[in-house]
Amino acid sequence: MRYNPKKHRLPVFKTDGVLLVDKPKEWTSFDVVNMVRSRFNVPKVGHCGTLDPAATGLLVLMLGRFTKLSQKFSGEDKVYEATMLLGTETDSQDMEGNVTAENDYSAITEEQARDVVLSFIGEQDQVPPMVSAVKKDGKRLYELARKGIEVEREAKRITVYDIEITRIELPQIDFTVKCSKGTYIRTLCADIGTKLGCGATLFNLRRTASGKFDLANAVDIDTIKGWEQPDLDVYVRTLLFEKVSKIAGI
Repeated sequence: MRYNPKKHRLPVFKTDGVLLVDKPKEWTSFDVVNMVRSRFNVPKVGHCGTLDPAATGLLVLMLGRFTKLSQKFSGEDKVYEATMLLGTETDSQDMEGNVTAENDYSAITEEQARDVVLSFIGEQDQVPPMVSAVKKDGKRLYELARKGIEVEREAKRITVYDIEITRIELPQIDFTVKCSKGTYIRTLCADIGTKLGCGATLFNLRRTASGKFDLANAVDIDTIKGWEQPDLDVYVRTLLFEKVSKIAGI
């Protein structure tokens, strides 16, 4: 049934602000937006930066008049914790896709892997993956990918500000990366695999920060499902409203 705020059992939620959500796996960003909108009768809800269904972590939701700031906050730098799997290639560059190649990675040393991963710090051109929301001739790339169509994509200029390798147990490598808006960690892993000569895919991804917003202040879905309108109001007003206003300059 289509959401209609006027026919909701609750009064319209009128507090403007931000809700930080710890998105679980299998939920799309729209699923989270829709749940908050319908559960608390919030007519306007937007998010700042999509997370793939397989990814977890920080999803920044804008409520009410703050939706006008969605574009401003979407452009902020991001921080991710990721696990990369060497030797495996998929058509989506992550574990959700079909495996297209299984390669021998046994000749790769930890030192070599570390050097190649860290070599991706800095400005660079990155070609977005086919399974992405980037548009080509008015069509989302993922729509074309679903039809088995692959098209040439224009490279985008991105910046990887820092990479911290936290674990190497080949074929897996854990790392934390701080990067600019529009950086695809899936593609970063694939590019690292290409440079190593064995291929690689993204095995796991969790966003921990978006601009000045941190996962430490986020609320998980189960907690939100247990809230009533006053609980959301307290969260927005007491915990984050002053901080968000300061960040937004309003």
